[in-house]
Amino acid sequence: MKLSTKQKQFLKGLAHSLKPVVQLGANGLTEGVVAEIENALSHHELIKVKVPSDDREEKALIMDAIVRETQAVKLQVIGHTLVLYRPSEEKKIQLPK
Repeated sequence: MKLSTKQKQFLKGLAHSLKPVVQLGANGLTEGVVAEIENALSHHELIKVKVPSDDREEKALIMDAIVRETQAVKLQVIGHTLVLYRPSEEKKIQLPK
């Protein structure tokens, strides 16, 4: 799914006030965590995921794996927080053209 710059800016604005819905624990990225992210994306469309990791490369690999597994769009990464968007069936968020 391709988003225009205008659409990405719009979604980032909406995501600004959101709190992380899913936070990875000591076990890292497990099937249960991926299922929870899938569930949150289906329900909210736009979510934040907190990936607490001291190693930059490990954090990047985990975030790439989340994006790959969920088929979501990575909007931005701020520190340890990943912002994801995936439209649901009901299309709750109306994107600008």
